[in-house]
Amino acid sequence: MSEMITADLVDLDLSAESKEAAARALAERMVAKGRVTDLDGFLADVAAREAQMPTGLDGGIGIPHCRSEHVTEPTLAFGRSAAGIDFGAADGPADLIFLIAAPAGADDAHLTILSSLARQLMNAEFTDALRGVSDPGTAAALVRGDVTPAEAAERAAASGAGAGKDTAAAPTAASAGAAAGSTTPEAPEAEATQARPFRIVAVTSCPTGIAHTYMAAESLENAGREAGVEVTVETQGSAGFTRLDPAVIAAADGVVLAHDVPVREKDRFAGKPTVDVGVKAGINRPAELISEVRAKAERGERTAPAGAAATPVERAGDSTEGYGTKLRKWLMSGVSYMVPFVAAGGLLIALGFAIGGWTVNKAPSVMDHFVWTQSDSWGALLFQIGGMAFNFLIPVLAGYIAYGMADRPGLVPGFVGGAISLSINAGFLGGLAAGLIAGGVVLAIQRVRIPAAMRGIMPVVVIPLISSAVVGFLMFVVIGKPIAAAQKGMTDWLNGLTGTNAVLLGALLGLMMCFDLGGPVNKVAYTFATAGIAVAAPSDSAMKIMAAVMAAGMVPPLAMALATTVRGRLFTPAERENGKAAWVLGASFITEGAIPFAAADPLRVIPSAMAGGAVTGALSMMFGATLRAPHGGIFVVPLIGNPFLYLVAIAAGVCVSTALVAVLKGMRKPAQGTPAAGSAEGAAAGEKGSEQPVAA
Repeated sequence: MSEMITADLVDLDLSAESKEAAARALAERMVAKGRVTDLDGFLADVAAREAQMPTGLDGGIGIPHCRSEHVTEPTLAFGRSAAGIDFGAADGPADLIFLIAAPAGADDAHLTILSSLARQLMNAEFTDALRGVSDPGTAAALVRGDVTPAEAAERAAASGAGAGKDTAAAPTAASAGAAAGSTTPEAPEAEATQARPFRIVAVTSCPTGIAHTYMAAESLENAGREAGVEVTVETQGSAGFTRLDPAVIAAADGVVLAHDVPVREKDRFAGKPTVDVGVKAGINRPAELISEVRAKAERGERTAPAGAAATPVERAGDSTEGYGTKLRKWLMSGVSYMVPFVAAGGLLIALGFAIGGWTVNKAPSVMDHFVWTQSDSWGALLFQIGGMAFNFLIPVLAGYIAYGMADRPGLVPGFVGGAISLSINAGFLGGLAAGLIAGGVVLAIQRVRIPAAMRGIMPVVVIPLISSAVVGFLMFVVIGKPIAAAQKGMTDWLNGLTGTNAVLLGALLGLMMCFDLGGPVNKVAYTFATAGIAVAAPSDSAMKIMAAVMAAGMVPPLAMALATTVRGRLFTPAERENGKAAWVLGASFITEGAIPFAAADPLRVIPSAMAGGAVTGALSMMFGATLRAPHGGIFVVPLIGNPFLYLVAIAAGVCVSTALVAVLKGMRKPAQGTPAAGSAEGAAAGEKGSEQPVAA
């Protein structure tokens, strides 16, 4: 952070009275330094980020931040407010405000600034020094790390705050708990050791790695701050993951694993007290998980040390889990890796049809015929690229199911089995079977005792050779034909669905999409739909199913957004803020946008969402809407058959869900003596609480 903040970007007497005014005052300093090119445009981006979720932290900290095309280089500005400014933290207004600006697309820079600053803000000596510093240059140097909190405190003491006193003889008080007059250097270190908080490392992951992963991480971190526990989270999301520092893991007192797909490199956490749950538990009850892992640590419960696990099966889940739970995780592992291929390939194929017409699937290879100035050639190019991506779906599904079971040794036989399934027209069902068989074969081979001299070639030669041969034999000779026949039967059944049967299927798929808002049931319905269009020329029934699934998946977040708009008094201020983001999430077909509402009130929100989803799914099927693209939400409406009626189906479901959730929440009675959410008394109480001063 050496060049991200200078004295010109520090305001130690920030006089703003609102978070918007504070952001403007600090942003003006960035404009003056040439770091921001458009003040109003940048502030609009800051406000949009703030609307998604308040950026106030407990302890009097506000961190407004955003990525913006109006930022030339990563920049940090700091302001100190004597009166305090409300940034939405639970414990009151913030007196230390950091405005973080990163260029658009600079994800790594943005996250690096945030993580570096967050680590410093966990240090009480650092925040105390910022509150006591007397000149902007020292403040900037402190944030950059050029001076220590103790040195900053010395500079503040020497600047005249104690006129007439012998400041040279005064001890360095970098924290409020330093002993007056102490000259023993070991005393602060001993005190820090005694005050060391309980430390937890956590891993969060979900099938798609888009929403649940990061929501669970945020919930665990917030609960850790409230409990005085250091929580460090590794998010194993769709963009990959950055491994926790081995030193951090070694220093941890406990582990929380909140995941719906196997945790990668789980052996790193062996030998520590561990709580292993689904990702939704990390979102809905993080405080309980922290309490549980602390209780395990107090009782001395430990997982098996590294290398002691009996089989790689246990690396895909806790050893106490039943095989039903493990099977779900294995299948979700395959689906999570398959979804990006579905989205990329499906959208490319849909764009190919949109640009090149409905006969683009009959176009010759673009290697043999491509004319730069013809739209048909570009449509064929997109279609053929998408087709290549779709060819990976079944092998990737099978390969990563096997990976979830047996780790890396399962990849080769899994991919081989998936490719065979594709070649014999066994389809999606064949991919599932091939992945499970490949994982089982590898696990069986790994149980065989072999001489030490042979162990080095086992993962590279022996296991891939034997497992691929066995899986290939079973898929080609034994079970391939029955599975292909079952796949054909299911396809023929779907193609024959008309009238009431099609409407009922649409309602069922709508219920599944809204039951767990992006969880396993939702993913089963979504995978069922995408498997139908994962061919060069999907049937009309398959495209109707895809349309119904996407329409139903858009309903929950859109309904919650509408409900917070028309009946805002039934929701908390935080939920009303989440409602603003839910408009965009719902329109983008991200069902997870409704999770914050379901987590807070599942008995009212989930049934309402399911009712609306069922209505939308049934109407979409009844209207005969079709969709070739597996994702995109409102942004792929031009690629939808019968788009007007399709939007009518979505609007109907949203209205049903909105009406139901409003009625159910309106019937709720507040506890005696507690003002109802959104009432004048409740607002006044919240306002009063927000005026409490922050203790320095």
